[in-house]
Amino acid sequence: MQVVSESISGVLSKNSSSFFIPPFQRAYSWGKQEIDRYFDDLVRIIESKRNDSETDKLEHFFGVLVLKDEKVGLAHRTVVVDGQQRLTTTLLLLIALRDWTDSEDIQADLENMYLKNPTSSFSDKIKLKQVTQDWDAYRALINGGESIPGKITDGYDLFIQKLKQENFGELEYVEALSCMNVACISLDNRPYKGEDPQIIFETLNSLGKPLTFADLIRNYILLGLDADKQTKIYETIWHPKIENVLHERTSYFFRDIMQYKQSKYFKVVSENNTKELYALFTQFVDKLYGGDKTAFVTDVSRYVELYRWIDVTEPVALISQNTEKNRIIAELLRNIFHDIKAEAFKPIVLGLLEYHQYGFDNNKMNDEQLTNALSVIRTYLIRRRVLKLTQGENKEIPTLCDSIKKNHERWLTKAKEEMLILLSGNMYALRTPNDVEITDRLKNANFYKGLSKYNKFILGKIEETRSKVSVDFRDKKITIEHIMPQRIERSKPWKKEIGDNWNEVHNEYVHNIGNLILTEFNEIMGNKPLADKKRKLFESNLQYRLDVINNATWCESDILKHQAEMIERFLETFSLPLTMQQENNWNEAKSSSNLDIISPLDDECPEIVRGRKPNAVLINDELHEVREWQDVYLEFLRWLLANKPFVFGDLLKKNPSAKYPLIASKSDILILAKEESNTDIKGRYKRLSDGVLLSSARGETEENPLYVFINRDSKFFIIRMKEAMLSSEMDEESVTIELKPIKSKPL
Repeated sequence: MQVVSESISGVLSKNSSSFFIPPFQRAYSWGKQEIDRYFDDLVRIIESKRNDSETDKLEHFFGVLVLKDEKVGLAHRTVVVDGQQRLTTTLLLLIALRDWTDSEDIQADLENMYLKNPTSSFSDKIKLKQVTQDWDAYRALINGGESIPGKITDGYDLFIQKLKQENFGELEYVEALSCMNVACISLDNRPYKGEDPQIIFETLNSLGKPLTFADLIRNYILLGLDADKQTKIYETIWHPKIENVLHERTSYFFRDIMQYKQSKYFKVVSENNTKELYALFTQFVDKLYGGDKTAFVTDVSRYVELYRWIDVTEPVALISQNTEKNRIIAELLRNIFHDIKAEAFKPIVLGLLEYHQYGFDNNKMNDEQLTNALSVIRTYLIRRRVLKLTQGENKEIPTLCDSIKKNHERWLTKAKEEMLILLSGNMYALRTPNDVEITDRLKNANFYKGLSKYNKFILGKIEETRSKVSVDFRDKKITIEHIMPQRIERSKPWKKEIGDNWNEVHNEYVHNIGNLILTEFNEIMGNKPLADKKRKLFESNLQYRLDVINNATWCESDILKHQAEMIERFLETFSLPLTMQQENNWNEAKSSSNLDIISPLDDECPEIVRGRKPNAVLINDELHEVREWQDVYLEFLRWLLANKPFVFGDLLKKNPSAKYPLIASKSDILILAKEESNTDIKGRYKRLSDGVLLSSARGETEENPLYVFINRDSKFFIIRMKEAMLSSEMDEESVTIELKPIKSKPL
């Protein structure tokens, strides 16, 4: 590595070099604010030169350029690793000077010295090859063609305006550029020097806007290639076939590719673990592709379209050539990844789609086999969601990816049992709930509120099974109707309909699956009597109408009858093989000692932990044994204050008008107790600091420590932890809670 101080004009005026900005670098982004500051610096230098009283003329440090030379025939090509915004801005000024001046000699000098190079291999002998997004606009300015809208043209137009407003000569601007100094870092081409352009790039950008996981991967793959290969791969594969298809989902795609290819769990992508994942990615490329980056690009591009079928709501390309089978497969993918939102299954389904599209060892999965496999996954998932089971999926399911290639018969067979056993791994944590568990759950569950994320999906699929017609349950016009209304206190017809025990029946069954149907007329029917609802339901196109209009009454016995029918329909729609319907589908020995582990970021966490006790909380690899939920919350807040004080500070602003502050000093609590004449208030708070002086916290001293309001339930603590984790961009593995085992075994 060689570092020299050089003027920006000195760098650009070298006739032996052409400059190449890698095509994958960010497009030109400087706007009016940056260009104004740049031009003001030039003006100050010119004014300093004009001032005869100044002996030391003004100069300006213009930042860092990182360059790497490549030999192209007899000429040199200089790759701009970092500093392309500064170079482009300076060249836009020089183009504007050329077009503004009336002197043909100056025009020729500017063009020959700065804008073009007779040895350049780029079109029209242009000296600087821009990134792909800016190339056409920049080339149009150099050649005097019709301008192309964009940041490049905006910058040029702004310089033209400024040149017209000032009263300086053309050469004064050029001389000023000789006083705009840059620290020019030239990287050594010799490999043993260890000057990896990617490492330099990461280091220089570590203080700016964080690079995404996809940014780091793109730069790692392409910076290791020569300029011509960079351009070819970026413009023919990387940009059009990867980034321009997946956009902001590109980072997640690469993480899922790593999980699929290595049959291994990797953390969810976040700003906190980008560098950790990136280090694992470079190992992945070395291990699976022998470090051959071109081979990696060729291979990974095959999966982009498959991933898009998984990741977008409505695939536009054909998965199957058969229109009806394509519709069924696309709907199953939508069910799994958008209705149930099972992110953990992306790698394994990616493998199934590869099996279907490309095959393994000249053996392909056909449409029927793919449909069967996806149906099994959907059944597995929705049965687990009904029982509020999600734990274990994120870490364990990716480990099954190898089985797609190694155990073809399990994925090709029509028998569901083999695939369900494969998914559950014979483990209690990953079990497939049997019909007994599902029946017991649906008999007692608050189906309307407790399963609000899935209830329309479930009812929609039951309707499809009955009518054999697709139902758009996602349409907002189709809603869940309570036959016995949610409020009946003032409804004499409904009290009479239900009977003397109307209050008990209403409390027990109002949100039960036995009292619910799918309809298009929810708002119209409201709290109307049964007879009115039946008349309206005659207009419905859904089979659910028959459940009501064929009934003369709607009392407790009718609700229980409908409940039994609905449970039977669920078990038919999401069916298990006969051998699995009544049996325990897990290893009893493993289940008895199992400790569930869950993250506050899991959407189901508040419900899963209800009635459970915590055993320990793991915060960034620090394990804390706990006994109560308040202890989990306190340990988390202590870590948050020590490591993310700004997020902790936001907590102080929450609930400013609450009767009991969530976090308060000892003096605040004593004042509150005095005002309310209630000494029990002190018992509702627990000390946060354990005697440690927390100078960053509001007004705390050792005599006046901070206390946390802990008179709340587990759901409150989990929600608060989730809010803080999301605001500080922590991933789900940053904080995990180990639950004590359930004492009683499942039915």
